Amino acid sequence: KGKDYALTLITAPAKEKDQSFLKIKNELWSWNPVISRLIKLPPSMLSQGWMNSDYTNDDILKETSIVKDYTHKIIAEETIENYVCYKIELIPKKDAAVVWGKIIKWIDKKEYIQMKSEYYDEENLLVKTDFSYDIKLMDNRLLPSRMEIIPANKKGNKTVVKMLSVKFNLDIPDSFF
Repeated sequence: KGKDYALTLITAPAKEKDQSFLKIKNELWSWNPVISRLIKLPPSMLSQGWMNSDYTNDDILKETSIVKDYTHKIIAEETIENYVCYKIELIPKKDAAVVWGKIIKWIDKKEYIQMKSEYYDEENLLVKTDFSYDIKLMDNRLLPSRMEIIPANKKGNKTVVKMLSVKFNLDIPDSFF
Protein backbone atom coordinates (compact mmCIF):
# COMPACT_ATOMS: atom_id res chain seq x y z
CA LYS A 1 0.00 0.00 0.00
CA GLY A 2 2.02 2.90 -1.30
CA LYS A 3 5.73 2.83 -0.52
CA ASP A 4 5.43 2.74 3.26
CA TYR A 5 3.37 -0.43 3.74
CA ALA A 6 3.96 -3.90 2.36
CA LEU A 7 3.28 -7.53 3.18
CA THR A 8 5.35 -10.43 1.90
CA LEU A 9 4.06 -13.98 2.31
CA ILE A 10 6.50 -16.85 1.76
CA THR A 11 4.93 -19.83 0.01
CA ALA A 12 8.02 -22.02 -0.55
CA PRO A 13 10.25 -23.80 0.36
CA ALA A 14 8.24 -25.90 2.81
CA LYS A 15 10.41 -25.03 5.83
CA GLU A 16 9.72 -21.27 5.31
CA LYS A 17 6.08 -21.64 4.16
CA ASP A 18 3.60 -19.19 5.70
CA GLN A 19 6.29 -16.96 7.20
CA SER A 20 5.45 -13.35 6.47
CA PHE A 21 7.07 -9.93 6.69
CA LEU A 22 5.25 -6.68 7.29
CA LYS A 23 6.84 -3.34 6.45
CA ILE A 24 5.37 -0.31 8.20
CA LYS A 25 7.35 2.79 7.19
CA ASN A 26 10.78 2.22 8.81
CA GLU A 27 9.80 -0.84 10.82
CA LEU A 28 10.00 -4.48 9.78
CA TRP A 29 7.94 -7.16 11.49
CA SER A 30 8.16 -10.92 10.98
CA TRP A 31 5.45 -13.52 11.64
CA ASN A 32 6.90 -16.94 12.35
CA PRO A 33 4.21 -19.65 12.17
CA VAL A 34 6.44 -22.27 13.84
CA ILE A 35 6.45 -20.32 17.11
CA SER A 36 3.21 -18.39 16.41
CA ARG A 37 4.87 -15.06 17.16
CA LEU A 38 5.06 -11.63 15.62
CA ILE A 39 8.53 -10.15 16.08
CA LYS A 40 9.69 -6.59 15.42
CA LEU A 41 13.18 -6.68 13.97
CA PRO A 42 15.48 -4.39 15.98
CA PRO A 43 17.89 -1.98 14.23
CA SER A 44 20.78 -4.34 15.08
CA MET A 45 19.25 -6.98 12.77
CA LEU A 46 18.78 -4.70 9.75
CA SER A 47 22.21 -5.46 8.28
CA GLN A 48 21.62 -9.21 8.56
CA GLY A 49 20.48 -11.30 5.63
CA TRP A 50 16.74 -11.48 5.02
CA MET A 51 15.83 -15.15 5.56
CA ASN A 52 19.59 -15.93 5.68
CA SER A 53 20.08 -14.60 2.15
CA ASP A 54 22.38 -12.00 0.58
CA TYR A 55 19.39 -9.61 0.55
CA THR A 56 19.41 -7.63 3.81
CA ASN A 57 16.53 -6.52 6.01
CA ASP A 58 17.79 -2.96 5.42
CA ASP A 59 17.37 -3.47 1.65
CA ILE A 60 13.65 -4.00 2.26
CA LEU A 61 13.21 -0.98 4.53
CA LYS A 62 15.40 1.56 2.76
CA GLU A 63 14.24 0.96 -0.82
CA THR A 64 12.52 4.34 -0.97
CA SER A 65 15.52 6.28 0.41
CA ILE A 66 17.35 5.68 -2.87
CA VAL A 67 15.63 8.77 -4.30
CA LYS A 68 16.02 11.20 -1.41
CA ASP A 69 19.31 10.10 0.21
CA TYR A 70 21.51 10.00 -2.90
CA THR A 71 22.56 12.34 -5.68
CA HIS A 72 22.15 10.77 -9.13
CA LYS A 73 24.26 11.13 -12.24
CA ILE A 74 23.93 9.36 -15.59
CA ILE A 75 27.46 8.22 -16.40
CA ALA A 76 26.92 6.03 -19.47
CA GLU A 77 24.56 3.90 -21.54
CA GLU A 78 25.01 0.14 -21.65
CA THR A 79 22.99 -2.85 -22.86
CA ILE A 80 22.09 -5.62 -20.43
CA GLU A 81 20.06 -8.66 -21.52
CA ASN A 82 19.04 -6.79 -24.72
CA TYR A 83 17.77 -3.80 -22.71
CA VAL A 84 19.41 -0.45 -23.45
CA CYS A 85 20.05 1.08 -20.03
CA TYR A 86 21.07 4.28 -18.36
CA LYS A 87 24.08 3.62 -16.15
CA ILE A 88 23.48 5.81 -13.09
CA GLU A 89 25.90 6.57 -10.26
CA LEU A 90 24.35 7.25 -6.84
CA ILE A 91 26.47 9.01 -4.23
CA PRO A 92 25.04 9.45 -0.71
CA LYS A 93 24.26 12.96 0.47
CA LYS A 94 26.38 14.16 3.40
CA ASP A 95 23.54 14.02 5.95
CA ALA A 96 22.07 10.70 4.74
CA ALA A 97 22.06 7.74 7.14
CA VAL A 98 22.82 5.07 4.55
CA VAL A 99 24.87 1.89 4.37
CA TRP A 100 26.39 2.26 0.92
CA GLY A 101 29.33 4.49 -0.08
CA LYS A 102 28.20 4.34 -3.72
CA ILE A 103 25.64 2.52 -5.85
CA ILE A 104 25.65 2.05 -9.61
CA LYS A 105 22.36 1.11 -11.28
CA TRP A 106 21.49 0.09 -14.82
CA ILE A 107 17.92 1.19 -15.59
CA ASP A 108 16.16 0.23 -18.82
CA LYS A 109 15.55 3.40 -20.87
CA LYS A 110 12.16 2.30 -22.19
CA GLU A 111 10.34 0.70 -19.23
CA TYR A 112 12.59 1.98 -16.37
CA ILE A 113 13.23 -1.53 -15.10
CA GLN A 114 16.22 -1.94 -12.81
CA MET A 115 18.38 -4.50 -14.62
CA LYS A 116 21.53 -4.46 -12.49
CA SER A 117 22.86 -2.75 -9.36
CA GLU A 118 26.31 -2.68 -7.80
CA TYR A 119 26.70 -1.73 -4.13
CA TYR A 120 30.00 -0.36 -2.80
CA ASP A 121 31.20 0.31 0.73
CA GLU A 122 32.73 3.57 2.00
CA GLU A 123 36.16 2.50 0.68
CA ASN A 124 34.71 1.98 -2.82
CA LEU A 125 34.98 -1.82 -2.64
CA LEU A 126 32.24 -3.82 -4.34
CA VAL A 127 30.06 -5.59 -1.75
CA LYS A 128 27.33 -7.15 -3.89
CA THR A 129 25.72 -7.09 -7.32
CA ASP A 130 22.01 -7.55 -8.06
CA PHE A 131 20.78 -8.78 -11.45
CA SER A 132 17.21 -8.85 -12.82
CA TYR A 133 16.00 -11.45 -15.30
CA ASP A 134 12.88 -12.85 -16.94
CA ILE A 135 10.89 -9.65 -17.37
CA LYS A 136 7.16 -10.47 -17.27
CA LEU A 137 3.85 -8.67 -17.13
CA MET A 138 2.49 -9.08 -13.59
CA ASP A 139 -0.67 -7.22 -12.58
CA ASN A 140 -0.28 -4.94 -15.62
CA ARG A 141 3.34 -3.98 -14.83
CA LEU A 142 6.52 -5.22 -16.44
CA LEU A 143 8.70 -6.60 -13.67
CA PRO A 144 11.67 -8.92 -13.31
CA SER A 145 10.36 -12.27 -12.12
CA ARG A 146 13.82 -13.52 -11.09
CA MET A 147 16.54 -11.63 -9.26
CA GLU A 148 20.01 -12.76 -8.30
CA ILE A 149 22.05 -11.17 -5.53
CA ILE A 150 25.74 -12.07 -5.71
CA PRO A 151 28.04 -11.15 -2.82
CA ALA A 152 31.53 -10.06 -3.90
CA ASN A 153 33.29 -11.71 -0.95
CA LYS A 154 31.65 -15.16 -1.12
CA LYS A 155 32.86 -16.81 -4.32
CA GLY A 156 30.25 -19.16 -5.77
CA ASN A 157 27.41 -17.89 -3.54
CA LYS A 158 24.25 -16.17 -4.72
CA THR A 159 20.67 -15.65 -3.64
CA VAL A 160 17.92 -16.18 -6.19
CA VAL A 161 14.52 -14.59 -5.63
CA LYS A 162 11.63 -15.68 -7.86
CA MET A 163 8.34 -13.83 -7.92
CA LEU A 164 5.52 -16.00 -9.14
CA SER A 165 2.83 -13.35 -8.77
CA VAL A 166 2.48 -9.77 -7.61
CA LYS A 167 -0.67 -7.80 -6.81
CA PHE A 168 -0.75 -4.00 -6.71
CA ASN A 169 -3.33 -1.50 -5.49
CA LEU A 170 -5.36 -4.00 -3.49
CA ASP A 171 -8.05 -2.47 -1.33
CA ILE A 172 -6.45 -2.99 2.08
CA PRO A 173 -7.84 -1.07 5.05
CA ASP A 174 -5.38 1.05 7.03
CA SER A 175 -6.24 -0.98 10.12
CA PHE A 176 -4.54 -4.01 8.52
CA PHE A 177 -1.17 -2.36 9.20
